[in-house]
Amino acid sequence: MKNTVATFKAMKEKGEKISMLTSYDYSTAKLVDEAGVNSILVGDSLGNVMLGYENTIPVTVEDMIHHGAAVCRGAKNALVVVDMPFLSYQVSVEDAVRNAGRIMKETNCAAVKLEGGQEVCPQIKAITAASIPVVAHLGLTPQSINAFGGYKVQGKSLEAAKKLIADAKAVEEAGAFALTLECVPAKLAEMISKELTIPTIGIGAGNGCDGQVLVYADMLAMFSDFRPKFVRNFANIGEIMKQAFREYDAAVKDSSFPAPEHTYKIDDEVIDKLY
Repeated sequence: MKNTVATFKAMKEKGEKISMLTSYDYSTAKLVDEAGVNSILVGDSLGNVMLGYENTIPVTVEDMIHHGAAVCRGAKNALVVVDMPFLSYQVSVEDAVRNAGRIMKETNCAAVKLEGGQEVCPQIKAITAASIPVVAHLGLTPQSINAFGGYKVQGKSLEAAKKLIADAKAVEEAGAFALTLECVPAKLAEMISKELTIPTIGIGAGNGCDGQVLVYADMLAMFSDFRPKFVRNFANIGEIMKQAFREYDAAVKDSSFPAPEHTYKIDDEVIDKLY
């Protein structure tokens, strides 16, 4: 069954957990979709995972459209959300609507996601007014990594917790249909989840959220550059892939691949007439 914005709302009301994973290409999106995961996030984390950047700052709108379109071609039932990258919405409300519109038109996604609280509420209002669903993102917002001074848990002090709650209520009021909470203390995330009528999707925010999201390469142990505390490896696909690559390399070098069963035949008479 096709997952929609209405599906998220209904799952929140029924107390059913929402599953979300990242994908950045057609083949992976197809597998995630066929597994029954509710939603796919084309995250600007593709900057780290797919493009080898140190952070998400260099990712462009064109990058997001390129990867987002591929994912949307592979996902038939999952709700596809595409991240709005750094400076695609912060400069002005007009920029935000234009870029959100481009992303939706050129990828065929169901929603866009942007980072920030009260400061981006005008953008959220304008984007949703243009009939583009928005997922908000609070807590550790990777596009603000330089302002934070690193990857740190957010909302631990009284003032920070109060601001996080205020921001969560503000983005809901602005029209976001869901909220991602990243690297937020579990009890605070649970409190926010209970306060809001829209679903919360946690990543490093505990089990009290209405759903969870992980970077697929992290949960499959394919991305080894950095492993956050909140990641659980559901399979060691990275090691399986490396072993397969080693075996392929060896088979090519000892000429055991390709074997006769991997080759195409031609009549000996044709070969004889070539001499």
